[in-house]
Amino acid sequence: MEDKFLSLFREQFIETDTAAINHDTEFRTIDEWSSLLALCVIAMVDEHYSVKLSDVDMKSCMKVADIYSIVSSRA
Repeated sequence: MEDKFLSLFREQFIETDTAAINHDTEFRTIDEWSSLLALCVIAMVDEHYSVKLSDVDMKSCMKVADIYSIVSSRA
């Protein structure tokens, strides 16, 4: 499930070389990251995992693995 999550996370990016994104990536440091992309990630998680991420959840996350940890604990 973790690799599938990473793949879905990478799909949210259009301009970024997603091969460089892994579980330890601090996603806020990616140039393309924006509030709109955050909403896309929230929608992706809801669609694929039926997990509702709040803005507080997203603000508490630094790495891709942090988001995955929340999703896997609620799925």
